[in-house]
Amino acid sequence: MPLFESNFLPTIPFRNGHFNTMYRPLFMKDTANYTRKRITTWDHDFIDLDFSFVGSKTLVLLIHGLEGSSESKYMASNTNHLNSLGVDTVCFNLRGCSGEDNLLLTTYHSGKTEDVDFVVNYLLNHYNYNSIVIVGFSLGGNLTLKYLGEQSAHISPIVKGGIAASVPIDIGSAELEMDKIKNKLYMEMFFKTMKNKILEKAHKFPTYNLDKDKLFKATKFRHLEKIYTAPVFGFESPEDYWEKASSKPFLSKIKRPTLLVNAKDDTFLSKECYPYKEAENSDFFFFEETKYGGHCGFMSSFKPEENRWLEHRISRFIKESIQIDF
Repeated sequence: MPLFESNFLPTIPFRNGHFNTMYRPLFMKDTANYTRKRITTWDHDFIDLDFSFVGSKTLVLLIHGLEGSSESKYMASNTNHLNSLGVDTVCFNLRGCSGEDNLLLTTYHSGKTEDVDFVVNYLLNHYNYNSIVIVGFSLGGNLTLKYLGEQSAHISPIVKGGIAASVPIDIGSAELEMDKIKNKLYMEMFFKTMKNKILEKAHKFPTYNLDKDKLFKATKFRHLEKIYTAPVFGFESPEDYWEKASSKPFLSKIKRPTLLVNAKDDTFLSKECYPYKEAENSDFFFFEETKYGGHCGFMSSFKPEENRWLEHRISRFIKESIQIDF
């Protein structure tokens, strides 16, 4: 029964979920030195991979969340932590998130695991690693979990397992949480970049008949999914997208050691995003609920050197449960 009891106990200010969520992006100074490799996809697009090499035989593939990139603070901090332990990393910038718009009308979404599969196979075919571990955050965590379950029968033995943090594994119910007033500021931040990207796509692809009035009035993810995600990616409706993109139905199919860490005070997540039963019934899927941590925060104190609980949790799971020594 792979359920972990958490030892994460931050100082008092960081026991507020909103404070913990915002502290990392606003106040942490994490940056990383990357070597960028642009790869051409099967559908004549490109994906930018940002590597950080230290000469390891183990590679950790990091996947960011909604509207993030390799520059996101949690990506840089985990890159630096893993490098310090002698582990190579590569940050997967989802399409349209590397600082340059991708070439197609389609970009990325929560369930687009064909891109994860393509990147993993590229790494297997072009680099000589003994072990690969996939680590995803928020939307990237949903991609990680869905991929490991969906492709469990076909994944290379070199892919040893995965870790995901702050993941809305049940997209439909999580979106209902995001619609609440408590998340209004976060929604405004997401929509600022998402609406601009959709407008740019409509300008580049005139055959995409965007209803700009609906775009400007959109206040929920469902609104954007109805005018962009569903029609562009071929879903029947937002509800069809939620059902097909959510990772929760795939957790029971995971056959490599995989950890999900979700904080109880994460205001992005619904009660359906805490999969106790799935972990209890699995030999491979592990779940850890922390009492505090917010969304992709897990900050402990105002001292930067003490704000590495999540980074240490990730490396500890790789060593102890995936059993990779470094």
